[in-house]
Amino acid sequence: MTTRADPALTGEDLRTFMRTWPTGIAVVTSTAGTNPVGCTVNSFTSVSLHPPLLMISLAQHSSTLAVIRQRESFAVNVLGYAHRRLATRFATPGDDRFAGVPWNERLGVPVLDAATAAAVCTVRQVVEVADHVLVIGSPCWCGHRGESDPLVFFDSAHHRLA
Repeated sequence: MTTRADPALTGEDLRTFMRTWPTGIAVVTSTAGTNPVGCTVNSFTSVSLHPPLLMISLAQHSSTLAVIRQRESFAVNVLGYAHRRLATRFATPGDDRFAGVPWNERLGVPVLDAATAAAVCTVRQVVEVADHVLVIGSPCWCGHRGESDPLVFFDSAHHRLA
């Protein structure tokens, strides 16, 4: 194991460290007027069960974050391994990530038809931290398909949980 005790640790050093931590992948969605918006995240977690709270982390410059701040609602769409192309699509900059992607509206927020599980949340708190923003949401709708083949991000690549 390589050790480093340098107080000037870089973002790349942290990225290398985080490659050793497997995470699930989700697409966060919201609506700008009548237009759905979304982006891929792997910084998503439960915060509390009493009351139920979820948290996502988005870059300060994220256009999806701007919409969520204005709309004050969002959905977290958990992806399965079969839908890894959606993870890549929503992680890639582009004007219409939703083109040809089936979705339905739940409580005014787009939910991807391909999602293994999804939760629609209202924004409860927004916390700015360095170059990211933590958005804490209160789930007001949850649904799941019961599929058991999650999409996992590890070592900068998509994997299936074995």
